[in-house]
Amino acid sequence: MKKFTLSIACCLLCFMATHAQTDWMKTSREEASKKIKKDDNDTIPKLWRKGLNLNININQGSLSNWAAGGDNFSLSFGSNVYAWAFYKKGRHSWDNVADLAYGYINTTSLGGRKSDDRIDLTSKYGYEICKNWYASGLVNLRTQFTDGFLYPADTTPQLSSKFFAPAYVLISPGFDYKPDNSFSLFLSPATTRLLFVMDNYLSSQSAYGVDSGKHFKYELGAYLSANYLKTIGKNVTYKGRLDLFSNYLDHPGNIAVFMTNALELKVNKWISALLTVDMIYDDKVKVFENKTTGVKGPRLQLKQVIGVGFTAKF
Repeated sequence: MKKFTLSIACCLLCFMATHAQTDWMKTSREEASKKIKKDDNDTIPKLWRKGLNLNININQGSLSNWAAGGDNFSLSFGSNVYAWAFYKKGRHSWDNVADLAYGYINTTSLGGRKSDDRIDLTSKYGYEICKNWYASGLVNLRTQFTDGFLYPADTTPQLSSKFFAPAYVLISPGFDYKPDNSFSLFLSPATTRLLFVMDNYLSSQSAYGVDSGKHFKYELGAYLSANYLKTIGKNVTYKGRLDLFSNYLDHPGNIAVFMTNALELKVNKWISALLTVDMIYDDKVKVFENKTTGVKGPRLQLKQVIGVGFTAKF
C-alpha cells in the first residue's frame, strides 16, 4: 500500500512539473514574440486579385378585368456579370475584365424583345516605368449575344445587329496611369480599331460604317479609356468607364464615345438594386431617321436599366 501511495505521489509531482514547464514555455514564447518586430518583406504579397459579381432581376405582372388598362401579362428578365482577375508582381501588372449583360422582356401587346445585350472583354498588360505610370498594351472586344431589331411604329421590325455584327476589336499600345486600385487612365496615340459586320444583309446596307458588301473595316487613331470602381458608401458601389476614339483616317474630329455606368445599392447579402446607364455616340452609325426630314443619321444612343433582385459576389 505504501508503494502504491508513493507511486501516485511521484506521478502527481511529475504531472505538476510538466504542467509548470509548459506554462513557462508558453509565457516565454509570448514575451519573445512581443519583442520581435515583423519585417514587411517577410510577407509574400498576393499576386492575384480575382472576383465575380452576379446580378439577376426577374419581374412579372398580370392583369385581369383591370379597368385602368394595361398589358394582360408582362415578364422581364435582366442579368449582369462582372468578373475580374488582376495580377501584380514587381513592376508587372496584368488586368483582365469580363463585363456581360443580357435582358429580355415579353408583353402581350409587344411580344418578346431584348432589353439589354453586351459582351465586353478587356485584357491589359503593363510594365511600371515610374511611380503610378505603366508602359502598357491593351486588347478589347465589344459585341453582343443575340439579334437586335429596331421597332418602327408603322412597319415590321428591322434587323439592326447580330453577334459579331458589329464587333469592335481594339489593339492599343500606350501608357496607363494607375494611382490606386480604384482608378486607371489609359492613353494611346496609335490604336488599331477593327470593325466586323459578319452578316450579309447588314454589310450590304453599309451598317456601322463598313463599305457596302464588306465585312471588315480598319481604323487607326488615338484612344483614351478611363475606368473607375469604388465603394462610395457602406452598401453603395459605383463602376464607370469612358472610352474615346478618334479615327485619323476619316474625320478625326468626330470622336466616337462609349460610356457605361453602374450603381449598385446592396440591401443585404443576397438582394440588391442595380442601375445602369450606357451612352454611345458614333457618327458611322446612321440608322436613326429624323421624323421631320426623313433623313437617316447618327444620334446619341442612350440605354438605362434598373432592377432589383438576386445578387452574389465571389
